[in-house]
Amino acid sequence: MWLITNCKNGISSWEIHRALGVCQKTAWFMLHRIRLAHQGKHGGKLSGEVEVDETFIGGKARNMHASKRAEKIKGRGPEGKTIVAAVLERGGKVRAKVVSTRRKPELQKLVRDNVETAR
Repeated sequence: MWLITNCKNGISSWEIHRALGVCQKTAWFMLHRIRLAHQGKHGGKLSGEVEVDETFIGGKARNMHASKRAEKIKGRGPEGKTIVAAVLERGGKVRAKVVSTRRKPELQKLVRDNVETAR
């Protein structure tokens, strides 16, 4: 437990396997169970005041080489860029995901999967 909670960048099942002297499959199983326990009673979902937004990730067309620009950019604005939607818990965690469109059904699914509903 200490190995997992103390490591800033996470820990691999191979590291646990070497440290505890168990097989790698057992270490992997233990690691997943401990991560699940760390999520808390809401199963890792965000709660309280939550904000949702999307953005476009990608370089500016004017900064690209002409051949690369012709290959990637097919129009104006967000064309040729990757859409990333994020759910932010005020004063807490952030969940970001690459989405294919900015349409309502896809963004609503992202919110339902990541936000705890009030009961």
